[in-house]
Amino acid sequence: MAISTTYNPNAPAATTGQGTSVGNREDLSNELAMLAPEETPLLSLCGKGKASSTFYEWTADKLDSVTTAGISEGDDVSSFDDKFASRARLGSYCQIFRKPWLVSTLQDAVTTAAPANSAAAEAKAIRELKRNIEATICSDNEMSAENGAGTPYATRGFGKWVQVAAQATNPVPADYRTPTASILTSTVTDATLSTGLGSIFSKTGEMQNLTLIANVALRRVISALTRYEGTARTSAYTVNQDATTKKVTLSVTLFESDFGVLNIVNANPDCMPTASTNLGYIVNPKYIGFHTLIPMGSQRLENQGGGARGFVEAVGTFVCKHPQAHGKIAY
Repeated sequence: MAISTTYNPNAPAATTGQGTSVGNREDLSNELAMLAPEETPLLSLCGKGKASSTFYEWTADKLDSVTTAGISEGDDVSSFDDKFASRARLGSYCQIFRKPWLVSTLQDAVTTAAPANSAAAEAKAIRELKRNIEATICSDNEMSAENGAGTPYATRGFGKWVQVAAQATNPVPADYRTPTASILTSTVTDATLSTGLGSIFSKTGEMQNLTLIANVALRRVISALTRYEGTARTSAYTVNQDATTKKVTLSVTLFESDFGVLNIVNANPDCMPTASTNLGYIVNPKYIGFHTLIPMGSQRLENQGGGARGFVEAVGTFVCKHPQAHGKIAY
């Protein structure tokens, strides 16, 4: 006896003669799976502010070196100090970030399982724009000014702010550049990480919580370094765990040092530079910001017959208020 089946590979291509399967309803879920990292940890740490020019500037200062010399009795004041002579002006250009979108008139009208209309396109563009901003401020990009010949305004990335050498454009004065000891360029150990944190403390004198934004490879190194060092495992860190939980904790989210607590978070893997295998930024949130000349917004353009279209845009710059307040791991 013949059985009607849901699929007949020998059925003709025409819409008739395919049996009962021609009337089967599709089972398409309304759920939409978005497979892409969306977190923006560095942008989230930035204090938000307002810029009023394409080149945003701020000042940095430092205190005189301490002295223990005494003053002889009866000495008059014969010399004076300019208390503002050491001030430096830092700055960066505001960069234009933009993501366009377009949805046809018919697509906007039909009913879809997961939203595929102009509103959904606009919302997706906003999410993509935030990732672009995160990738830019996490980068090693140098700032640039619009030259009218293809070079647009560009803001300086965190990796370019935190370096020992002078920057190519508008270099940070030597007295305000990140010290060598705050930048780790070889295998990280408990000792070297503590040394780097100590270097940052020597510049800020603050026992504030710092945040390490680490890529995948470095996060694994940090989690392992407190358990063993090298293949010989000459130094081990032993802890006891309650076996009734049936759980072994191998993740390190806090590194408590003599110079403060280091919070460790995962970087967005799509937004970190790839020049170094192990890369992470040691960030003091007090000294970073993202200042906007034009806040993030959406603009709809005229429908010229093809469908709804527009773009989302933001114009802003990454602000590194003091490069000596941060560190970097790159090797």
